[in-house]
Amino acid sequence: MARIKLARGREARLESGHPWVYQTEIEDIYGDFRPGDIVEVEDWRGKFLGRGYINPASMITIRLLTYDPREEINKNFWRQRLQAAWDYRQKILRGAPTDSFRVVFAEADFLPGLIVDKFASYLVVQTLALGIDRHKDVLVEILEDLIRPDGIYERNDVPVRALEGLELRSGFLKGPFDPLVTIVENGLKFWVDLARGQKTGYFLDQRENRAALRPLVKGARVLDCFCHTGGFGLHAAYYGAREVLGLDISEEAIELARQNAELNGLESICSFQVANVFDALRAMDKAKERYDVVILDPPAFVKNRKALEGAIRGYKEINLRAMKILTPGGFLITCSCSYHMPPELFLKIIQSAAKDARRRLRLLAWRGQPPDHPVLLGYEESCYLKCLILQVL
Repeated sequence: MARIKLARGREARLESGHPWVYQTEIEDIYGDFRPGDIVEVEDWRGKFLGRGYINPASMITIRLLTYDPREEINKNFWRQRLQAAWDYRQKILRGAPTDSFRVVFAEADFLPGLIVDKFASYLVVQTLALGIDRHKDVLVEILEDLIRPDGIYERNDVPVRALEGLELRSGFLKGPFDPLVTIVENGLKFWVDLARGQKTGYFLDQRENRAALRPLVKGARVLDCFCHTGGFGLHAAYYGAREVLGLDISEEAIELARQNAELNGLESICSFQVANVFDALRAMDKAKERYDVVILDPPAFVKNRKALEGAIRGYKEINLRAMKILTPGGFLITCSCSYHMPPELFLKIIQSAAKDARRRLRLLAWRGQPPDHPVLLGYEESCYLKCLILQVL
């Protein structure tokens, strides 16, 4: 097994629990390896720090799997890690009003680069790093034995794989089956397209935030921006909103949102339109449209640090416009799913938007991701979702 020696002073982050080694932190490499192999990492004095897989083509050169020198990376290792992830979800989601959740959340489940989502009786798998991709067949075999899904679908068609030198692909790992499946969430049914939907098909991480709408929407006129397939908007209708309008730029998402409204008998309350949300909010403000509740759940504006400046402008624009079309005392639910947007900066942007809109804000709740998307302390990248519930005065 090759040994990777870090430069002096570069071990502190790893010792605090962060699982990545960057190219710039490596001083020397002892022994031969192939990309994707398991290697050992040591500090400048030769002290063992961890063991993980290496990919010299990636800026994240090593992703650590274990900090125990006695632990071997073999089939039993993968089984134990997947069993632990499954047992954890069975415990923390016992009695939860859903049949769908994240089974494996990559580094936060000590399985770097691996995403597994459960949609009803089906699994969707992503292997987003070279090292984990080399073990995909074994992982799928264990998942099949452990969970007994009716089918497994691969969604390795995401651009991040290209950074690892991996091809983009998708398709059946256990099947075939109809990839358009129905799931249950908080008493509602949703169609989920495992083959063509965003990410793995549906945004499971907003489940509890959607449920948090219940006390805010009774009798309300609701605007759901960036609605995707209707998650927030349909929850609002289900919880008693008198009128819901959902906007999204994707024709496919809007069509599925309409089908979801019909699936739940809410088509008389919910309507969905294909629209550029930025343009629509400006038009509504100009036309003096007013809503009691506005939901902003945009896609990740900040894909990397270079995009931060533009994202700040984007977040401020949509939040300012949303505040202007809210009735006095109305509620704004505003979200960011970008890790590169720090919580304190997001709050600062919201406050700046309120100042320019001449509104005062009361913070009802600062929410994040549900426990099936756990945050690993020491690995701040696992803490990405921000959801603020605000009263706008």
